[in-house]
Amino acid sequence: MSTDGWKNFGRYGAGIDPGNVHGSVALGRALEDAVERMILEGGIKSPASSRRGLKARMNYLMSHKGGRQALAGAGVTATPATTRAWKKGTQRPRPANLEAIDTAYWNLRAANVLNNPAILKAHLNRDGRGTRIEIHPINQDAVDEPRRRDNLRVRSFQARYIWDDAVDALTTGDADKLAEIWDDVISELDSDYGAYQYVSHVGLGA
Repeated sequence: MSTDGWKNFGRYGAGIDPGNVHGSVALGRALEDAVERMILEGGIKSPASSRRGLKARMNYLMSHKGGRQALAGAGVTATPATTRAWKKGTQRPRPANLEAIDTAYWNLRAANVLNNPAILKAHLNRDGRGTRIEIHPINQDAVDEPRRRDNLRVRSFQARYIWDDAVDALTTGDADKLAEIWDDVISELDSDYGAYQYVSHVGLGA
């Protein structure tokens, strides 16, 4: 089975819609979206302007490698004594520093997630249960009407055992490996697999 199926993709108009892409591209985008959700949804919920939110951010920044550099990168020039006071909650930063602390926190959290692919792998593998994948077929609005396929629909199923390789391919930018993985994914669709080599969207239940 090869992902070079649909060699004539676009001949009848499907390629006009820029949203119609090879499934491996859509899978890569879905993985990036999953990373972004992990960063945001797993982060501190309290706003930086609240006492709890400020202390939580300062605890994270002061207890993780690169925290002080993240603060400096965000424009914080406070002395160590001042940052300790912020962490303890005995002194409140000015609004500009509050914003910078928030920026430093999210930058550091994002870097820590992105630099530790094992976190995303575990999130997607879910102890062997895998993650649900939803495949949206190409948008056929631009396809010549006699060539449209009426039987294309959103397909959804639980995907297992592909996520370690998929995350590695994403982090190394290995497009060929993502294409191989997509081939494995759509093989679950049996005889319909060829119709989903190009898609409009891939969503992950993670």
